[in-house]
Amino acid sequence: MCLGVPMQVIERDGLLARCEAKGIERTVSLFLLQHEDVQPGDHVMVHVGYAIQKMTGEEARSAWELIDEMLAAEEGTESHA
Repeated sequence: MCLGVPMQVIERDGLLARCEAKGIERTVSLFLLQHEDVQPGDHVMVHVGYAIQKMTGEEARSAWELIDEMLAAEEGTESHA
């Protein structure tokens, strides 16, 4: 299964961006979004170090809600094993 992580762009330097999600910062390649106007404050979906899609803040929040639900369900399953 492939999982993309929504992150917010903090700063941009050419085709690289410093992005943050849940207190974790990463340098992300914007190579695949060269055609997009990605600026600080924007949200992107990140997969293996590459921003693969620009998204709205609402889309990012919805994705994190789903990820948090999956993690909570997994933790509940492990504690009953």
